[in-house]
Amino acid sequence: MIEVSQKVGAAARVERAAALDMWLTSLVPAWPSGVALVAFGGLGRLQCAPHSDLDLILLHTGVPGIDELAASLWYPIWDSRIGLDHSVRTIPEALSVAHDDVKVALSLLDARHVTGDRDLTGQLVEAAAEQWRRTAVRQLVRLREITLTRWKAHGELAFLLEGDIKEAAGGLRDVGILRAIAQGGLADTMRPAVRAAHLRLLDTRDALHATVGRRVDRLVAQERASVARMLGLDDGDTLLRRVASDARTITHALDDGWRMADRLRSGRRRGADGKPQRRPVARDVVEQDGELVLARAAIGARPDPSLSLRVAAAAAVTQLPIARATCEWLAAYCPPLPAPWPPAARDALVTLLGAGLGLVPTWETCDRYGLVDGWLPEWTRMRSLPQHNPVHRFTLDRHLVQAAYEATAFTREVGRPDLLLLGAFLHDVGKGLPGDHSTVGAPIAVGVAQRIGLPPEDVAVIEKLVLLHLLLPDVATRRDLSDPMTIRAVADAVGDTTTLDLLHGLARADAQATGPAAWSDWKGRLIADLVRRVHIALDTGVLPAPPKPDPLLVAGPLPVVHLDGDRVAVAAADRRGLLAAVAGCLALHRLDVLSADASTVDGRALVEFRVQPRYGTPPDAVALANDLRRAVTGDVSVTQRLRGRALAARPGATHAAPRVVWHREAATDAVILELRAADAPGLLYRVTSALDEAGAQVRAARISTLGTDVVDAFYLVGAWADDAERDKAEAAVLGAAGT
Repeated sequence: MIEVSQKVGAAARVERAAALDMWLTSLVPAWPSGVALVAFGGLGRLQCAPHSDLDLILLHTGVPGIDELAASLWYPIWDSRIGLDHSVRTIPEALSVAHDDVKVALSLLDARHVTGDRDLTGQLVEAAAEQWRRTAVRQLVRLREITLTRWKAHGELAFLLEGDIKEAAGGLRDVGILRAIAQGGLADTMRPAVRAAHLRLLDTRDALHATVGRRVDRLVAQERASVARMLGLDDGDTLLRRVASDARTITHALDDGWRMADRLRSGRRRGADGKPQRRPVARDVVEQDGELVLARAAIGARPDPSLSLRVAAAAAVTQLPIARATCEWLAAYCPPLPAPWPPAARDALVTLLGAGLGLVPTWETCDRYGLVDGWLPEWTRMRSLPQHNPVHRFTLDRHLVQAAYEATAFTREVGRPDLLLLGAFLHDVGKGLPGDHSTVGAPIAVGVAQRIGLPPEDVAVIEKLVLLHLLLPDVATRRDLSDPMTIRAVADAVGDTTTLDLLHGLARADAQATGPAAWSDWKGRLIADLVRRVHIALDTGVLPAPPKPDPLLVAGPLPVVHLDGDRVAVAAADRRGLLAAVAGCLALHRLDVLSADASTVDGRALVEFRVQPRYGTPPDAVALANDLRRAVTGDVSVTQRLRGRALAARPGATHAAPRVVWHREAATDAVILELRAADAPGLLYRVTSALDEAGAQVRAARISTLGTDVVDAFYLVGAWADDAERDKAEAAVLGAAGT
């Protein structure tokens, strides 16, 4: 059993490779002529992580007894529990497999002699390199397809909280492709910045292996702090930002490499005079060989400060990349923008943000060359800033750019599409600073809006959009929309229908840029309903009338159970504990409650729930209806079954203690008790049962799930002016949430 160093760094990786070479050589007492052991992968590159697998070829010329020799080599490796990828081949066989399998072709480019016949290894290395140079342009087409499939499965390392350092886009696997493009003579992909990023990612993987004690390439949250300490970094966030920056460097270099390969495959377009064809696409911008470059007049004259933004806008609109030399020239020679910006710069920014599919790649390119810092000094703080809420899929900077992209879907629904794009782009600029990010971000957004030259009335709108960007989703999911006070409060905060429409578009763009868990059809319907009601109030000054009870519930013999998609409605004889009984029954059938409403009409209690299946599979409707009828008529066997289950908090839930917040003047005929706690199956049942036992009457509940936590709002009928009564109810709720 070989012991390998757990140290971090290039020297440690070479030391591990040397130790493995020595051990592998010792496994066969005498190596015959015509046989060589060849390493590729990490061992071939002298980049062995503490717990790397071994990738080996037993190369031979057809000598007898090769199978026995292979067995004497492979079995000790397996016995040592080191992962092994192995093959036994002649040079023609290895080259034939590499010709048909691009991944094998890439691996042979890392081939290195370990022991045995050195001349044989040299023949393979030379032949594999020559074959790659001849076939690289064709092979890269297939390699690109494989790479895109891998990226789709593993995501973008730069924007993931728990990315795979090897397989995700911008990871170590992509550096292998960059080396292959360079070895094929297609492009200078291994520039100093790429090499430095590669070394840092290798160090990160070394530290991750050493910390976990086994081979693992995914940088999970619980290991970040330990890995950061081993690398001499301040904390896990510093590590994430460094990984993100390195991944972006690698991804951008690979984009350049793919383009160069495409250009060589398709050939350069030349005019009749033999010179490259140039096509004007915007003022001072032309297309050449599928890239955007500066017009000659723009280079010769004193540059316009808005030039870099105008080039970026043209690139995003045409979905063409900016040539690397052009980016470098703009970064070196484009003068800084004055304050306020000239109209051409402001118009270019809005065009860039509204360009659609071209926005994100163009923004990434400009950011890699430092152009964005020149436009927005605030960007340095936000670049690669992690967002630790599991609902978010992107770092803060990418989230803002993505929100602007998502907002383009709603620009035709608002009166000021330019302000929607800018509001989406600036809505979270306060994150990463102490305090509520909406409140902190509003003055920052004002400063940006003033600097880019917006008039005062537009600056005020941007300020309001940032300050209120969570208003609609929070109210829609946490408040009773049939309560006139809810509608009046939102109308007073928003002030006019133009701003309301902008906030509606921003809420949808923000949610879609956040990730799948931040949006649902139910949430969309709630927000749309809130917007419709507030529109009526702002347009007419009249608050919408509350909806009438479902006719199916107010007529016929009791109990009434009505199931319709995500709606569960029950009518029963009025009694205490009805809401809790229904909630418990729903939990028993693995249904998560999104909202609950209770009312009394002519002596009968009506409760309506909006639900969704906890694991995606709807329950048996007949069994659910039967259990509901028994529960609402007082059959305790249903809730006893629920109490017999272990209903723990969901995995990943925070360990923070539950908290209660009271809202005394937010409802017409009730006070609102807001519970902030870890999510758990049956939580609503436990809390409503506790409130019932404390003497509280719940007329409505709104359930808002934020990753593994919830913010549940309960409308308690009455004034609740007595401190002792409130303390009793609060203690009951906290006790129920803490179980």
